Amino acid sequence: MIIFALIFVYMVFSVTAYLRRDKVMFYEVQEGSIVNNKNYTGIILRQEEVKTTDRSGYVNYYVREGKRASTGTRVYSIDETGTIATFLAENAQDKVALKPENLSGLKKQLTSFSLAYNSDRFQSVYDTKLSVDAEVLEYMNFNSLDNLGDQMDKAGVNFQQVRSDQAGIVSYGIDSYEALNSSAISEESFDRTKYTKNITKSGSLIEKGVPVYKLITSDLWSVVFPLAEEDAKTYGDKTSLTVQFSGHDLKIPGNFTVFTGTDGKTYGKLDFDKYMVQFASDRFVDFEIVSKRADGLKIPVTAVTKKDFLLVPMDYMTQGGDSTETGFNKEVYSQSGTSVVFVPTEIYYSEGNNYYIEMNDKDGFKAGDYIVKPNSTDRYQIGPSASLQGVYNINKGYAVFKQIDVLSSNDEYYTIKKNMTYGLAVYDHIVLNAETVSEGELIYQ
Repeated sequence: MIIFALIFVYMVFSVTAYLRRDKVMFYEVQEGSIVNNKNYTGIILRQEEVKTTDRSGYVNYYVREGKRASTGTRVYSIDETGTIATFLAENAQDKVALKPENLSGLKKQLTSFSLAYNSDRFQSVYDTKLSVDAEVLEYMNFNSLDNLGDQMDKAGVNFQQVRSDQAGIVSYGIDSYEALNSSAISEESFDRTKYTKNITKSGSLIEKGVPVYKLITSDLWSVVFPLAEEDAKTYGDKTSLTVQFSGHDLKIPGNFTVFTGTDGKTYGKLDFDKYMVQFASDRFVDFEIVSKRADGLKIPVTAVTKKDFLLVPMDYMTQGGDSTETGFNKEVYSQSGTSVVFVPTEIYYSEGNNYYIEMNDKDGFKAGDYIVKPNSTDRYQIGPSASLQGVYNINKGYAVFKQIDVLSSNDEYYTIKKNMTYGLAVYDHIVLNAETVSEGELIYQ
């Protein structure tokens, strides 16, 4: 009974101690990478010329949105009496269908909008709706005019045709940003709640002097966007950045500059000479700056700590006696005089001509100690120190500091250099939270 009672007490004590003991969580090191791509919204700037009509009447377009028109191309017609609209209403076929190329264009536009949709910018829904409505009406009018062209000639329907006076990309969205340039940019320019875009539909009655369309006359275009203080430091010395546009399978490099807006704030500017036509209908564009991918070992930020080390010259390292251990010859002092003792030493890191060794007053080294160079009478007094970032490796059941070299980081993880001589390896176990343990502590997983 006494024996069983002692066993019971021991078991109760062990269970209680286990339950009250802080559990040390570990993390298994894996290969991985961190891509710190950052998302931005920019304003597209380009060379645009707004064209106005010289008379009132009903407008009908002949060039689709985003298409290139050469000098002399018939862009639209003005019907001052409304005879075209009446003729189309009386003679249009019941089944004027969209052509396959028409449906393909609409599908691309809606797919692009869906991929780039952000609920925080719901205004873009109305912009897209207006654009799609206008495009559908244009397609229907184009197809109707194609089918009824001969009949209109026979009926003697007269109207004024207007042709382009220069070459460029045709767009029907007028938003008052056509004359905007980087020297006039401010935070107010990015306020989407105040942004409006007017699209005149085919068949609409317009007044004299009203903007009827615009021409984009150059393939050169720019994107300007706000830069936070941190971003300005990150990209301030860059002359080129690669960007990925949301909703477009397009990744392109652009010349990059930083400038100050009229409100004194910092902005970035990306200049491009290709793919302008794909954004001819857009004013605001979402994109991300593509950062270089850093491959290595991925560890949590919470696992990282710092430790101070002594710096000693590499050429003072030696091998002790008959053993294979490496270390340094240390001068020791006693009543009988000065002698040299070999002290096995673990190397934590090497940089330049120095090794990083642990501070150990009891049986290692401390500041002020002298070490002797092998096969020489040269002496070196230990003094300089430096700190290293590292983690606690627990492969052996107790916490061992291992140095790391950080390649990239975000709020949760570091990507560190792999294959380091004194560092970590894939599948090593490290303490998840470095603050919960101290070096040399036994770990209960």
